[in-house]
Amino acid sequence: MESPIDPAYQLPPDDVAAIDELGKTYKAFREELGKVIVGQEQVIELLAISLFAKGHALLMGVPGLAKTLLVSSVARTFDLSFNRIQFTPDLMPADITGTDIIQESGVGGKREFEFIKGPVFANIVLADEINRAPAKTQSAMLEAMQENKVTVLGQTYTLQPPFFVLATQNPIEQEGTYPLPEAQLDRFMFLIEVGYPTAEEEKRIARETTGNKKADLSKLLNGETVLAFQQLVRRVPVPEHLYDYAVKIVRKTRPDQPESPQWVKDCVGWGAGPRAVQYLILGAKSRAALRGAYMASLEDIEAIASSVLGHRVITNFAAESQGMTSKKIVERLLKEMREE
Repeated sequence: MESPIDPAYQLPPDDVAAIDELGKTYKAFREELGKVIVGQEQVIELLAISLFAKGHALLMGVPGLAKTLLVSSVARTFDLSFNRIQFTPDLMPADITGTDIIQESGVGGKREFEFIKGPVFANIVLADEINRAPAKTQSAMLEAMQENKVTVLGQTYTLQPPFFVLATQNPIEQEGTYPLPEAQLDRFMFLIEVGYPTAEEEKRIARETTGNKKADLSKLLNGETVLAFQQLVRRVPVPEHLYDYAVKIVRKTRPDQPESPQWVKDCVGWGAGPRAVQYLILGAKSRAALRGAYMASLEDIEAIASSVLGHRVITNFAAESQGMTSKKIVERLLKEMREE
């Protein structure tokens, strides 16, 4: 395969050939990450799906599972600008977006305001431990994630595409953390749960990370190629029944809808919104293309449904008292829809 990092590289004009090219690039992407990340195949796949579907991702897992390393390694395989923001309780919105400062213009000693860009002005932004900052700072990311722009002191600044926010959070540390508001959670295409490695993977981690050897990652894609692949993903065809399926399962998560089961009405406070339907379809398109398929399938939607819907289904006290989590609710809905 001709290296996509070549500035003169062009995707094949035929979409079928272009999808084949994306599949090869995705295989190379996984191989590069495999040099520094042991296991976590599903996590890597979900990250790639969100990147090429033009979505943001939130990684959640206990400390020490290489969430930050994974995101920084993804950035190293792309020829894109990368910034890391360490969220802390004293972080202010201006620390993310940037601010105006007074500078001497050099003409007659005049002073004027000059905008200094914050770390959000990058193609890939790692928001590390995003739940450690208060709501006013978390909200500084909302406009950037949804509109690809930021507004500072009434002036709007556009972020250069492609733009991804890859955030991490720890689920077990309560002291000094601020739960993300539902409006911000909804901006993330996926909530990706990072689990513990297997015994064999943990042995490999111990062997490969306690020596002097450090892997060098190759850059596979530049910004233009990423944008071209994102447009390609949106052209992947979706059968009509998959649109019906996506709408049906999302509406079933809403307790006030007549089509939702009684057990959902009993356990769910708020269901998923229309953005969930959009991300189910986009995610299915992206997964199909990455796997070399030329059309999205029901399997693609089922594979990503938990990551799309899990953080959009808000359980009530009755569900919590029964140990019914949002993830279990989505899994039960998927099972019931297979049996219909």
